[in-house]
Amino acid sequence: MAFRKLPKPMTMVKSLQTPSAIIPTKETPKLIPLPSVSLSLTSQEQLLQFLRTHLKPPFTPHVLLNFLKKKLHYHPKFTQFDIHIFQWASEIDSFRHDHSTYEWMIKTLAITDRFDDLQSVIEGMISNPCPCSDGIFSCPRTEPIFRFVINFYCRVGRLDEALVAFENMRKLIDGKPSVIVYNILINGFVKSRQHEKALELYGRMLKDKVKPDVVTFNILISSYCRNSQFELALDVFKEMKIKGCNPNVVSFNTLIKGFLREKKFKEGISMAYEMLDLGCGFSSVTCEVLLDGLCSEGRVLEACDLLIDFSRKGAVPRKFDFLNVIEGLCVKGKVDRALEMVDELWAEGNFPNPVACTTLIEGLRGTGKIGEALRLMERMLKKGIVPDSVTYNCLLQALCDAGRTTNANKLKILASRKGLDPDGATYNILVSGYSREGRMKEGEVLLDEMLDRGFIPDLASYNRLKDGLSVGKNFVIHQRRWVNRKNK
Repeated sequence: MAFRKLPKPMTMVKSLQTPSAIIPTKETPKLIPLPSVSLSLTSQEQLLQFLRTHLKPPFTPHVLLNFLKKKLHYHPKFTQFDIHIFQWASEIDSFRHDHSTYEWMIKTLAITDRFDDLQSVIEGMISNPCPCSDGIFSCPRTEPIFRFVINFYCRVGRLDEALVAFENMRKLIDGKPSVIVYNILINGFVKSRQHEKALELYGRMLKDKVKPDVVTFNILISSYCRNSQFELALDVFKEMKIKGCNPNVVSFNTLIKGFLREKKFKEGISMAYEMLDLGCGFSSVTCEVLLDGLCSEGRVLEACDLLIDFSRKGAVPRKFDFLNVIEGLCVKGKVDRALEMVDELWAEGNFPNPVACTTLIEGLRGTGKIGEALRLMERMLKKGIVPDSVTYNCLLQALCDAGRTTNANKLKILASRKGLDPDGATYNILVSGYSREGRMKEGEVLLDEMLDRGFIPDLASYNRLKDGLSVGKNFVIHQRRWVNRKNK
């Protein structure tokens, strides 16, 4: 359940008592004094009436929990007094909180940042444990409740309170704390850059004979890498395998990133292949760390070769965005290599995203490879990958400038079928292209489309454009000047 953030409860004042609340009748036994809150007399009576209606002693923890969750929690005026009702119930001789009421109250106070009240409830739980603890064994919900508290304290950076809660939990539970609790604490100190304290907790974990798991080792590897102690991170990785704990994708990603940070590119690449040999598949993060890391160091061709090899091995995740590799190749003028890479990946089912495709199209167009750019855009459109209108119109312009207006018009028709509607710039480019090529008939068809779509304001403008179409090259110059004046 998501809890709304509540205001801090008001200060307690002397107990509220009304005649109907304390004087017994034949129908109703004498009630326990109700919780004290700082309210106006009218509001006090409203709260008392609300309690009389929905919560009549004697009641069980289950009844109280239902009242707190389903009645009080959603009341716009009285929801902030949940802790007062909870504490009031604790003072009733016939009532005793169990793990369900403790857990709900603790989570509510934590989520609403009421730290003082949270500490008070935790102390109450320690001094008055759940009835489940009355036997030989402790309540099985004790550790999960404290695990939530410890995790919460670690997330908000209250590590001293987390350690106190951990010590209290150790006294209440049967046996040793679970590895999950230790991981939460160790990770909390790592996130707070308290590396030495994290190592102390790990040592204590081993002393308690709690077996570390893959999460424990990953946290330690990350901490060593953060503190520029990469060799020690490798030692942890080795220790992990010695202890029979198989590394996962997070382990490898962290180490690969560490290798690249240390400029040990060969070792980073070897680690990636070791990952595949152990049957641990790549995630998108793996590819980003390795390939983008190589590109950032100017090793774009190496990244390209790796990407192709990984694709042939079926290791590239479907959602991996290889834009940085394409961008790097285009910047180095290796657009042919970028196109080969895209063709290879496409054949393996790794489709580039629209941005990667348009980046390559711009690279091809910029180096005069108009035919290759056209084929790539047609392939994109047929696969439902729609480019942006700027790249699309720039390619149409390049085709028309190369005397291939018919190809440009066919591309317009294909794009329209795939949801990319032509705009005014698209039509102006194509009409200008047909005009230069002296193909008046085809140009007139496009002018009629422009008129139907509202791109020509009136009939006079249409006639002027049609007359210009017959002039050929002069029309193009005139149109360009007209467009430039309009843009200014």
